[in-house]
Amino acid sequence: MKTSTVEVWVWILIYGGLLTAAVGLFVQRGGGDALGWTLMTAGGVAAAAGAVLVVLRSRMKNKD
Repeated sequence: MKTSTVEVWVWILIYGGLLTAAVGLFVQRGGGDALGWTLMTAGGVAAAAGAVLVVLRSRMKNKD
């Protein structure tokens, strides 16, 4: 996999995950407990996956 592709996925997962977690927090406080927790969990998992990709990207050799 090319390093530029990994970098794109890093940004998508981190920012998308944090945005989803924030929306989940607002939904939970608005009364939707189950949906709020689901969104926060999914967002946290996505952001963590992005962080793992940052580490993997740092260990890759440039293929561009």
